[in-house]
Amino acid sequence: MKDNNLNFDSKCVHSGIDEYEFGSVIPPIYQTSTFKFQSAQQGASLFAGEEKGYIYTRMLNPTVEALENCIAELEGGYKGLGCGSGMAAIHTTIASIVSAGDHVVCSNYVYGPTTTLMKSIFGKFGVQADFVDTSDINIVRASIRPDTKLVYLETPGNPTLVLSDISEISKIAHQHNCLVVVDNTFMSPALQQPLLMGADVVLHSLTKFLNGHADVVGGIIVVKDETAYTAFRKTLNQLGGVIDPFNSFLVHRGIKTLALRMERHCQSAQIIAEYLENHSMVEKVYFPGLKSNPQYQLGLKQHKGPGGMIAFELKGGLESGRVMMNSVKLCQLAVSLGGVESLIQHPASMTHYSMGKEARLAGGITDGLVRLSVGIENVNDIISDLETAFKAVKENRTKEKEFSV
Repeated sequence: MKDNNLNFDSKCVHSGIDEYEFGSVIPPIYQTSTFKFQSAQQGASLFAGEEKGYIYTRMLNPTVEALENCIAELEGGYKGLGCGSGMAAIHTTIASIVSAGDHVVCSNYVYGPTTTLMKSIFGKFGVQADFVDTSDINIVRASIRPDTKLVYLETPGNPTLVLSDISEISKIAHQHNCLVVVDNTFMSPALQQPLLMGADVVLHSLTKFLNGHADVVGGIIVVKDETAYTAFRKTLNQLGGVIDPFNSFLVHRGIKTLALRMERHCQSAQIIAEYLENHSMVEKVYFPGLKSNPQYQLGLKQHKGPGGMIAFELKGGLESGRVMMNSVKLCQLAVSLGGVESLIQHPASMTHYSMGKEARLAGGITDGLVRLSVGIENVNDIISDLETAFKAVKENRTKEKEFSV
């Protein structure tokens, strides 16, 4: 059901839903690899694109399509393409846009494997990429070359939550005939809709806030028009990195509570960020909702809420980070984010380790940086867990000083 008059929280419940056999109120799981043709003529018509229908689940599937239509509507796009993981979505997107000899301007503040993909895979095939501070409009402008085809953003950035101005960067890129792709995983369409700000393509790791329950790996691409959809669909079908019907069903179910979950994530994260900002063991807090954040005003312009992600710099560097990771109980020591449970991790030794220290520091990832995905538990319980871990860090630092003396 598509109704542009509905508010966002109602769209979360009803988007992508159609009329189904037997009156099912949710999309059935079409757990099939292939679809039967009514005749040879219909099969030929489907393969020629003269008739809409289903041939083979790698190419299109009703359960997957219901999810794709749902997220496209939430993002204000034309159509979505479901992928087997967030990285499959990123791979498919870049492969759909660039060719050998093309240049990409990519934000410094992106998911570690995105950087690795750009350098080690696409670099091998003759695609050049410059990683720059996209929070500075002048740097973005100066980085675009005659052969630049793509400006790739993740905003807020991973894991330091640095913001990039989607609207202004899109204007600059379009002046040079470049496409703008935004990884919107950290915000979800509940808080940020890049296509409505000028971006050409938006993508997500479905694994995170959209699904919200840490039980699915998936990705999604949303494009603006039919021409882009046709090109991207061809690439996805050839690469084969598609999502399966059952995981699509789970994500679609998770989206029904997206608006409610994001409201709770934002409320709790704001309280926790303010607590961290005043803590003696914390050097610095990175969170768009803090008034002390130099990008606070940009966040107000770009987001409907500050999100559920917090990064903070622990005093004591690498060792303090490790002690804290080993001392939390309620917060789960795990990578990923966006679930109902709070997750905590140490980028320098975990998600961004493969980048190397020099590249990490260029992206603002210091040895003491901790990333916290705030869940929907009682906020006081989360703070109590963090406080226990901070005490362990403090005790360890005291012992280190005594030993050094």
